[in-house]
Amino acid sequence: MRIQHKCKKPTSFNCNAGSRCTATAVVWSLVGFLLFLHLYYLIIPRDGVGRELQVRMGHHPVIHELEEVEEENVQIPPPRKRSPRAVKRKPKKPNTLIDEFLDENSQIRHLFFPDMKTAIDPMNGNGNDSFHYYPGKIWLDTEGNPIQAHGGGILYDHKSRTYYWYGEYKDGPTYHAHKKGAARVDIIGVGCYSSKDLWTWKNEGIVLAAEEQNETHDLHKSNVLERPKVIYNQKTAKYVMWMHIDDVNYTKAAVGIAISDYPTGPFDYLYSKRPHGFDSRDMTLFKDDDGVVYLIYSSEDNSELHIGPLTEDYLYVTDVVRSILVGQHREAPALFKHQGTYYMITSGCTGWAPNEALAHAAESIMGPWETVGNPCIGGNKIFRLTTFFSQSTYVIPLPGLPDSYIFMADRWNPADLRNSRYVWLPLIVGGPVDRPLDYNFGFPLWSRVSIYWHRKWRLPPRAVPVNFLVLLV
Repeated sequence: MRIQHKCKKPTSFNCNAGSRCTATAVVWSLVGFLLFLHLYYLIIPRDGVGRELQVRMGHHPVIHELEEVEEENVQIPPPRKRSPRAVKRKPKKPNTLIDEFLDENSQIRHLFFPDMKTAIDPMNGNGNDSFHYYPGKIWLDTEGNPIQAHGGGILYDHKSRTYYWYGEYKDGPTYHAHKKGAARVDIIGVGCYSSKDLWTWKNEGIVLAAEEQNETHDLHKSNVLERPKVIYNQKTAKYVMWMHIDDVNYTKAAVGIAISDYPTGPFDYLYSKRPHGFDSRDMTLFKDDDGVVYLIYSSEDNSELHIGPLTEDYLYVTDVVRSILVGQHREAPALFKHQGTYYMITSGCTGWAPNEALAHAAESIMGPWETVGNPCIGGNKIFRLTTFFSQSTYVIPLPGLPDSYIFMADRWNPADLRNSRYVWLPLIVGGPVDRPLDYNFGFPLWSRVSIYWHRKWRLPPRAVPVNFLVLLV
């Protein structure tokens, strides 16, 4: 940008009382100085701890392996033959890879939804398959059945040193309630699975079941229950579940709350309500370091997100609420915290169809939140623009491996929702962001969030929470 100063001596910068330098010159000089500082701090760690961490991460062999990009070259099959009359009546547009993904009769459907022959079976894994994640393949529990925990989240219970995976139990037929209705499965309940290693999962049963008879009940099978999340309240010794509750037409738009004395339930359903008086659809919970829990939900017809703290018993929202990402139409929020900075992954609003994920960052959980770009790396352009044909649901820290997490996502199958798949991939925080900031003039030193595509990656055998590592094969 070329700046035209109104000073008589443009090559000098004399700020004496008699100078005619304008305030514009001073402002742009400060901008240049701040840019210099920003670049300096991106290169030079701010303290000894940062320098030590940077060196450790730079030489960590696991991190280098996770950052190796895997590419995908998926060929779209030739179009099916059509009669000359049909072609003349309505010329067919060329299919895209997303069209093939959504077409249950596609010739390449097996690439997105591999059959049972390739299922991940932790009970029959040999030395070459143990602790491997295969994003998109069927994942079996310890009884040999496909895991049913869609739109879910993970609770690590410190008392039992066990991970609990809660999600939508969708093992029922997919149908449309009416002609323009979205694909759905009747409410069956919230499934729960337990694990010591995040790979071998035992089915703990349905911990919150549907209501079969009472049609006025929120959990009647004809309604909607989505995205259950569970947290533990140390003060009340209760496990608290929050979830999206809706009717078949998605007009109720509320949250539901249930509690239990045990992580494996049963959970007692308490009530539903529109938080802060606003409509609420996709939602999640985030527990901060100080024990305060926040509810984050899509609102105003999914045009923005709302965020606010819960009461100390985790059963209600407080009066404090903030609107974030206004007008950006984001849903499926998944939050985590890294070195004092809050990060969030969201998706666009396209129903069951996949779309581009975005990462956001904030110095305060209440905002303002900045969008820092698409976190997806690898695959190909369409893979990156569709979040590897999946949608975010949760982010799990990897104990023992700094700056690293597991990104949890669902690969929805609208033709057969019970056959939806799980996409778990390594997420790493580090490096400069690849997108300019929208609101903040302070140039905060946020790091890039990167989700790396891998067809196959694994955890080491005998992994436990205290020495959890990730290895790539």
